[in-house]
Amino acid sequence: MKAAVVTESGIEVRDVPEPRPKPNEVLVRVRAAGLNRADLAVAAGHAHGSIGGVGTIMGMEFAGEVVEVGVEVPDSIRPGMRVMASGAAGYAEYAVADWGRVSSLSDSNMGWVQAATLPIALQTMHDAVVTNGTLKPGQSILIQGASSGVGLMGMQVAKVMGAALVLGSSSDAGRRARLAEFGCDVAVDTGDAGWPDRVLEATGGRGVDVIVDQVSASVANGNLRACAILGRIVNVGRLGGAKGEFDFDLHAMRRISYIGVTFRTRSLEEVREINRRMRTDLWPAVESGKLRLPLDRTFPLAEAAAALAHMKANAHFGKIVLEC
Repeated sequence: MKAAVVTESGIEVRDVPEPRPKPNEVLVRVRAAGLNRADLAVAAGHAHGSIGGVGTIMGMEFAGEVVEVGVEVPDSIRPGMRVMASGAAGYAEYAVADWGRVSSLSDSNMGWVQAATLPIALQTMHDAVVTNGTLKPGQSILIQGASSGVGLMGMQVAKVMGAALVLGSSSDAGRRARLAEFGCDVAVDTGDAGWPDRVLEATGGRGVDVIVDQVSASVANGNLRACAILGRIVNVGRLGGAKGEFDFDLHAMRRISYIGVTFRTRSLEEVREINRRMRTDLWPAVESGKLRLPLDRTFPLAEAAAALAHMKANAHFGKIVLEC
């Protein structure tokens, strides 16, 4: 089969052996694969959790038809089913995923490309907003880095779960102008040093109940100012730096719960539970098309390197997808 592989000289599409499913896995004929920011680090030769290095097949999410299932896979997943999944090595004609990370598209008319944009964003943001952020109906939330695919999903998840006020941040004026299409009530410019005052103004001075932070270092102390007393900050990403200043006194004074999350240290059982909870809360909204992500551009699998370069240029809005 064809697959996009990390080599000493960059990403190359090569002929590689077709994967075989383990007892707990599902083999999928991939029709489309979504790009994610973490793919850039893997493409550069760095590790991302247990994957990475020369010889790695790229990719973290995909959609396609089930070809074969392992002996431990529940009967609800069968050959011929249309599915979306998160899992390694998705930039390929065939890929495998643990059954707990596979979601059926049987009751949906969603196309392959749109389906491939969703698995990572759905599981990441349900886990951040609902499970760790414990957002309740009527509360307020700020999504830092809201113009990313995952960020756009976070605002929509918050609305579906009953948030009364959704704020989203971006330092790009053009992207901020589009956030309202995806559930944002107040767009915040984190390029302006006074952005926490904007959040306080929007919340009547009390601050937001939940912050889902994909930026980190450059906004860390601003988050503490913008968060309500007894609020929660969920650290999901570090696009603005992994290390920086932190006002411990303000953190203590506002009695903020600061929670770090990553999928890289989670067990198979934990990831299955994350996906189960996501489907329980969000699947009707997914199937109806209420939860969606904009498509920036598609590339054929043969042009995987060009697709990654397009992402690295950071000029896109929404998802980039490979058609396999």
